[in-house]
Amino acid sequence: MKNLDETRKDIDNIDKQLLELLSLRAEKVKEIFEVKKDEKLPPFDPAREKRIIENLVKVNKGLLKEKDIETIMESIFKVYRGMFRQIKVAYFGPEGTFTQQAAIKQFGEKVEYIPCRTIDNVFKEVEHNRADYGIVPVENSIEGVVTHTLDMFVDSNLKIVSEVILDVHHFFLSKEDSIKNVKKIFSHPQPISQCWNWITTNLPNIEIVEAESTSKAVQLASNEKETAAIGAKVAASIYKMNILAENIEDYTGNVTRFLVVGKKLSSKTETDQTSIILSIKDKIGALQDILNHFTKSNINLTRIESRPSKKKAWDYIFYLDFIGHKEDNKIKSVLTELEKETVFLKVLGSYPAKDTNKT
Repeated sequence: MKNLDETRKDIDNIDKQLLELLSLRAEKVKEIFEVKKDEKLPPFDPAREKRIIENLVKVNKGLLKEKDIETIMESIFKVYRGMFRQIKVAYFGPEGTFTQQAAIKQFGEKVEYIPCRTIDNVFKEVEHNRADYGIVPVENSIEGVVTHTLDMFVDSNLKIVSEVILDVHHFFLSKEDSIKNVKKIFSHPQPISQCWNWITTNLPNIEIVEAESTSKAVQLASNEKETAAIGAKVAASIYKMNILAENIEDYTGNVTRFLVVGKKLSSKTETDQTSIILSIKDKIGALQDILNHFTKSNINLTRIESRPSKKKAWDYIFYLDFIGHKEDNKIKSVLTELEKETVFLKVLGSYPAKDTNKT
């Protein structure tokens, strides 16, 4: 058995080797950047990143667990991603929102972030080449789907290139030192409903003022005495607020799903998800006929949502998520059949599916 000092020297030598290998990797990343630049390829390739992790997990014979490998490699990707070209990412909401947290979780700190006041503006920033990617919320495990995000895909040509799953925790933030001093709460309507039991138990007679976002709520509370806001932990440091209570949401397992939108489709991995929108013909059993194609082909349909088409009364567009990539043979076959039986069909994207147990 080696003593502590000897073992630490071994670790120091290993760390030096790691640094040399990481520097070599940086050189290769630079070569890839030059190729992507010449061929006008997108700077972010979520499918490639997922395949790297999948391949490493397969050959792993050491003490590292799958989640360990994923965490290490995702950190490496974030460092290299903005090393030779600064990626611009538009996100919904001002600084300090959960969407910004999701953006940082996906892209890291080395990209340029563009806050947008509306979901429409996020799409416009990418469509007009002012941003490489956009990130928007699409559904919450408690509140349900973000309908405005779904509606944007009807007319937009942007594609879903990735998804981000974020655990959502709400914090009670104030300039005051005690909850007893708070007489008014600012918050977005969703956190109010998600924290309603906590609010009524701890502050039953409090005045509640709705804000356009959690970040805006914290900003308002930072400028007014005897007020507080329900917001994200990151907003506390941005606006120099005290955290008077944490994780005040009524239900555990509060998760929000975000979509990364861009101009190019992602390539295949071992586990992908595809999103489409379609409008069905006006006939009896039309929707059932559509769903039967997925059943017959043994395709796991994970979500279906309907939205008014806004073109005529009682006319609807359906949003479907299912497991598989548009280049899979059975997915190709189903899409071909759907084109024959629908008035309108658009593939929004095929992208690496996230394991919700690994948020």
